[in-house]
Amino acid sequence: MEFKSLKNLETSFRQIRLFGIIFLSLCAVVVIYSVYSSYAFAEKQREKIYVLDGGKSLMLALSQDLAQNRPAEAREHVRRFHELFFTLSPEKSAIEHNVKRALLLADKSAYNYYTDFAEKGYYNRIIAGNINQVLQVDSVVCNFDRYPYQVSTYARQMIIRESNVTERSLITQCRLLNSSRSDDNPNGFTIEGFIILENRDLQTLER
Repeated sequence: MEFKSLKNLETSFRQIRLFGIIFLSLCAVVVIYSVYSSYAFAEKQREKIYVLDGGKSLMLALSQDLAQNRPAEAREHVRRFHELFFTLSPEKSAIEHNVKRALLLADKSAYNYYTDFAEKGYYNRIIAGNINQVLQVDSVVCNFDRYPYQVSTYARQMIIRESNVTERSLITQCRLLNSSRSDDNPNGFTIEGFIILENRDLQTLER
């Protein structure tokens, strides 16, 4: 009887150990699934943009997938860079302010153009001649099939003098890199490899 009792105790201990292992395994599976689900949910929420309607309650916020809005943000980033970099007024402080903001959206390739223009006296001639330069972007073509994204920009420059207005064509190319968002770079892109392919006079009209 004593041997049978010991055997029953050993069998019970094995069963308890087996149940304990099964219970711990189930707990581990639940924890792993919970962590994975939480991470997936957080990633999904991070891929959305929330827009407040006139600064009102968050209950009125609209959301959309970030991936769907990315092409529009890319075009706006490139458009904004060109408007800041090429729209100039005959005031040194205004030129420096616009160019500084534009250079925050691009890498050294844009800065090289700025220093080249400055060394050749381009900005000084605009100030001395009381010239306004206005840029109108016609189209921004982005290729999102490959990264970095290839971008071509087609625009027109209006060189406004006291006596005439000269219209010039402007064609540029660059690549877009994803970067962190900030107040100075709200779209989260950086322009690299910026090149001016064409910048020629189209016509001159007397004022």
